[in-house]
Amino acid sequence: MPGSSAFQQLDALLGEWQWEASLAGNLTAQGEASFEWMEGDGFLIQHTDGDAAPTAPPEWITNSPFPTVAVIAFDDVTGLFSYAYADARGVRRVYQMHLCDRVWEISGQAGPEFYQRFRGTFSSDEQSISGRWERSSDDVEWVTDFDITYTKVLMR
Repeated sequence: MPGSSAFQQLDALLGEWQWEASLAGNLTAQGEASFEWMEGDGFLIQHTDGDAAPTAPPEWITNSPFPTVAVIAFDDVTGLFSYAYADARGVRRVYQMHLCDRVWEISGQAGPEFYQRFRGTFSSDEQSISGRWERSSDDVEWVTDFDITYTKVLMR
């Protein structure tokens, strides 16, 4: 593995996770995610699958993105991450990503008036991540898309 401490922080994501998404405290979806090295240790790949909860709003069922895949890449010259995302709806996006001091952030502009960002914080034992996805039309005023909690179930 490259010697960069930023790159080595990706190890905290390795393994299999259970996740639950909620909005205003109401369960909207749940499923599994896994993170593993691809091509040796050049890229980290994330596979996510899940289902909308029976009580989820109809738009959660209609717009379900599952399964999804993301490839996390690290540029050892700049020390920056990219997060390339694709889902079952045909959505393809490339975001910026940061992972430092137990805080995982993903952000980007997915359209002329569509910004997204995620911020998740690892527990001290790195066995859970509590996070939130948000959206904005102007990159100034943000609203919650959903809260998400990951719980590690298996190390890799």
